[in-house]
Amino acid sequence: MTNYNKSWCAQGSESNGIRLAIVGIGNCASSLVQGITCYGNMNDAGGVPGIIHPLVGSYSIGSIKPIVGFDIDERKVGKDISEAIFKKPNVTTKFSDVPNLDARVFMGPILDGLPKHMALIDPEMSFVASKERPVDVAKVLRDYSIDVVVNYLPVGSKKATEFYANAAIDARCAFVNCIPIFIASDEKWIQTFEEAGLPVLGDDVKSQLGATWTHRVLIQAFLDRGVRILDTKQENYAGNTDFLNMMDPERIKTKLASKKSSIEHLIEDHKNGGYEIPPVYAGPAQGENNHGYVPGRNDRKMARITINGVSFGNQPINIKAELEVEDSPNSAGIVVDAIRCAKLSLNRGVKGAVPSASSFFFKHPYEKIPDSEAIIRLESFIRGDIRR
Repeated sequence: MTNYNKSWCAQGSESNGIRLAIVGIGNCASSLVQGITCYGNMNDAGGVPGIIHPLVGSYSIGSIKPIVGFDIDERKVGKDISEAIFKKPNVTTKFSDVPNLDARVFMGPILDGLPKHMALIDPEMSFVASKERPVDVAKVLRDYSIDVVVNYLPVGSKKATEFYANAAIDARCAFVNCIPIFIASDEKWIQTFEEAGLPVLGDDVKSQLGATWTHRVLIQAFLDRGVRILDTKQENYAGNTDFLNMMDPERIKTKLASKKSSIEHLIEDHKNGGYEIPPVYAGPAQGENNHGYVPGRNDRKMARITINGVSFGNQPINIKAELEVEDSPNSAGIVVDAIRCAKLSLNRGVKGAVPSASSFFFKHPYEKIPDSEAIIRLESFIRGDIRR
């Protein structure tokens, strides 16, 4: 018996779809594929929860076609994506049945995508390496005529992310980087994609209504209302593989940098601030365990946000907010739009970074701008009023 309500789910998709390759068939991939199946070819969001854009250009969510996947876990490699997304250690909620997609999960190179500390801490939630030999990833992408590659590798997988970015270039694919390894915000990588004539979006997905988005909205409220920020903190908890992986202090460095910069640039860019950036922390909880991993909590993420400031008359004003959300669907609600924007970029011959889309969808874009401006630029890009 399933515990979800699928009365609003639809089947079917447009024939001129977006051929998608997914790197890392984890919780985020599970929610993405379920959402593609569930929303089908809905062009009208009336009465349907969770959609920002029913259409991006001519593409509905159902236009996205998962064609191939890449993973290194023996429970997923060789399976159809529709089966692999529900294999351990995935723990995100099931909200839609997924039919067989005739979309195989291929063995990718392990490189630094298998965090060794996970098995030592919680074997039930760790990855199990397949003994299969890695495929020629670029050849698979070419053979299956992939349009867009989405990267969902574990946080800290720098070598593996760079490998897949190069494979996407070799196969003439757009690249959507959902993790905090800096590709779409790195000038050298942007230049590489520009020279290849291909778009790149990223980095580090900013979930539909997640901790970073909520934190940014609250920070912006302080700035807009003339309240001086003294310090601010965002502490996150969950029990999925992402948080287990981030227990390694080396692997989490770029994640902390990405989240912190997403908050700090709002304060730095505030025209009437006139004060230095206050102490900012944003990441897994800094409490007793210093990593935010809570066994048994699965994909249910909790974020505790505090902002301390002073208002008129130098009087103290403090906010404490708590957000609780299923982490991976929260990400997928953004990625379905990012994929479609990547395809629009391919169609329009956009080369290199796509600032309009990346600034709205990601925590660490090449151009960091306030969300109120980012949404205007994104809508202009989707309409075709601006090129990128």
